[in-house]
Amino acid sequence: MNIGIIGAGNIGANAAILFAKAGHKVAISNSKGPESLFDLVSKIGPNASAASIEEAVRFGEVILLALPWSQRNKLPAAQVFENKIVMDATNPYKVDQAGNYTIENLGQSTSSEEILKLMPGARLVKAFNTMYFETLRDSGTKDPNKQLVLFIASDDSEAKEVVARLIEDIGFAAVDTGFLKEGGRLQQPDSAIYNVPMTVEEAKKKLTDLK
Repeated sequence: MNIGIIGAGNIGANAAILFAKAGHKVAISNSKGPESLFDLVSKIGPNASAASIEEAVRFGEVILLALPWSQRNKLPAAQVFENKIVMDATNPYKVDQAGNYTIENLGQSTSSEEILKLMPGARLVKAFNTMYFETLRDSGTKDPNKQLVLFIASDDSEAKEVVARLIEDIGFAAVDTGFLKEGGRLQQPDSAIYNVPMTVEEAKKKLTDLK
């Protein structure tokens, strides 16, 4: 599958490596331009290419959105994302001048609902936002009894199935938290399932306890 990646930081870069290793083609982009990504692309190998953000979106059958929250308004025009499956890995962190992180208060909304306003024609799936990048980088396994969970939420059941298969391809298990509003809220920073490594059995028990 062709995967366009927006953001080449800890999550974007490590996901690109894993997807390419699993046999998918990845086009990686960031705010600095393709020339800043040549070293990363060279490291990944022939399944990876560097692109502008718009090129990455047009390339991908599926898009991984892994850029900082503060850059969300710099995305290409909404029509570029029309009918694209977008895996939204953003978290609503604000960073002050001292480098301190705080969580932006979105009221009754969630980060993915805010992202969807920027690309209303996209098939958005909240994914890849609850796992620490080192866990993502190091913990993939084909042993189903040892696989850790990446949570997903969406209003589009078919898009969730596609994302779940991609997650399985890189050695993790997908666990569905529900629709975008309710499930997306469960996946926000400071929730009981955020940045907590767990197996499928542990994840399902935790979600049952939270209901």
